[in-house]
Amino acid sequence: MNPRLTLASSVVGAVIVALDGTVLTVAQPSLQRDLGASFAQVQWTSTGYLIAVASLLVFAGRLGDRHGHHRLFGIGMLGFGAASAGIALAPGVGWVIGLRVVQGVFGALLQPATLGMLRAAFPPDRLRTPIAVRTAAIGVAAAVGPLLGGALVAGPGWRVVFLLNVVPALVLGTLALTVRPPRTASPARLDVPGALLLALTLACLVHALVALPGWVWTASTAAVTGAAFVRHERRTASPLLPPSVIGSRAVGSALAMLVTASAALSGALFAGTFLLQDTLGLDPFRSALVSLPLAALMVAAAPTCAVLLRRAGARRTTAAAMALLALGILVLSRTPAIPLLCTAFALVGAGFGTVMVAATHVVVREAPVESAGVAGGLQQTAMNVGPVLGVAVATALLGTGDGPGLPLGVLAALALAGAALGRALPGRREAAMNDHGDSKDRTRVPAQR
Repeated sequence: MNPRLTLASSVVGAVIVALDGTVLTVAQPSLQRDLGASFAQVQWTSTGYLIAVASLLVFAGRLGDRHGHHRLFGIGMLGFGAASAGIALAPGVGWVIGLRVVQGVFGALLQPATLGMLRAAFPPDRLRTPIAVRTAAIGVAAAVGPLLGGALVAGPGWRVVFLLNVVPALVLGTLALTVRPPRTASPARLDVPGALLLALTLACLVHALVALPGWVWTASTAAVTGAAFVRHERRTASPLLPPSVIGSRAVGSALAMLVTASAALSGALFAGTFLLQDTLGLDPFRSALVSLPLAALMVAAAPTCAVLLRRAGARRTTAAAMALLALGILVLSRTPAIPLLCTAFALVGAGFGTVMVAATHVVVREAPVESAGVAGGLQQTAMNVGPVLGVAVATALLGTGDGPGLPLGVLAALALAGAALGRALPGRREAAMNDHGDSKDRTRVPAQR
């Protein structure tokens, strides 16, 4: 497939998923009133999707490595679009919850493929810019989503929100399935027992972090199945997580940094909402305007990070960006002044946008091309589990009654501690050697048939 068309498909796929999540948040109150749903049922419209997508991302990435990322991307897009159309026509909240789970399954198929296609289409030394473009597009979707969702809910109604994805999903899904990329060798068999153990572990972990009823049992189950998964992976001949991916110290540190950064960001946004509306008395619209610099700087940070990676390397770039993220959250916890709050959100957006591009670049670039889907699945898993963890921490600390200052301070400390993870990432000289040497460029040229 043409690299530019691959990049466009990757960007649109990522934007569709990001836009779907942001507009749903705006649509939930209207959905609840229209369908007569309880708060618990409305929560499950988000939680059901999250559990489905988080539990299947890595296995979906492995399927892409074996059967082709374009194929998985096409199936995922078509299913995601069809489920979105079904939600728009759903007669009751039970149908919405069920179709959101289905949407999560297909979302898990397409998300790792958006990164796997980039790894296959671009050489390692040219991955910075495509990943930066993809990240900037996600930032735009995060900024536009609430505004677009609010306008649609106030006008035609919440059902129209879910129709946004249908046409682009069906068009790109069909296009992806018509492409016949070069066949790659995939001698390793699928590790189905490992996939089941990992899916159960992640599903129970997300359930426990969301603190749903029965979370103690699901947390215990996650610990048991997680230990069983590790034991299984060490013994099986064809592990779900190849040693070439998880054996890399740089990849492990980059994934941990993504979890830490996304946890700090989501937790800070959750606590910041209470700070702006309850403590400072701002209405939701003014709160959105105050936090708008976050999305703007996140978009601007993406192309800037591509330059920083080339000039300073991932190690220095991510360490500085995590410190910037921590500073922004700390300023947010210390000032009631609107100009300083805008500055704090700008610092948070710049720091997180830079970390997201740099750490994702390391995860995708360091992985062999034949395991690009697994790497993409791990990156997406980190980006799904991190926010759940951050909101769980913020919720627990807000429950102490000390206001949003305490959780914001703790989350700032978490982001600052995450800066130390950057030590394991490659520096500028190492990146330059890997770009022009043979050690990291594991792209295989398919045999002529």
